Amino acid sequence: MPFIRTHVSKSTSQEQRQAIVEGIHQALVSSIGMPQDELFNLVSSYEAEDFFYSRSFNGVTRSDRLVVIDISLRRGRSDAMKRDLYAHIAENLVANAGVAKGDVFIFMHENDYSDWSTGNGKFAMALVQQVAAG
Repeated sequence: MPFIRTHVSKSTSQEQRQAIVEGIHQALVSSIGMPQDELFNLVSSYEAEDFFYSRSFNGVTRSDRLVVIDISLRRGRSDAMKRDLYAHIAENLVANAGVAKGDVFIFMHENDYSDWSTGNGKFAMALVQQVAAG
């Protein structure tokens, strides 16, 4: 179950925020096989004067409307799957949310089942073990 934190410019409309969330979600579903109902994306906004970043790092042109996507998920995806995921997120945001391709900034944190509790104070590893045993 990925947990996503998406940071957008404060001037981003609610409609565009929704399109960004949906674009990220559909890329996760199609690229890494995430179930459709695993949607957890916390969107926050930043003021332009509070976010300092390079407009040209690594040869990529960035505007003042950078979308930062921070993905935490369980370890185990190949580099090829991650490349596909990143490409699909960027494609979806360009096509459906009007985000410039250079403004899609993604990074990922991988962890294990033991690092999660997804509800009811339950240790996620225990839930996985119950499913596997049944």
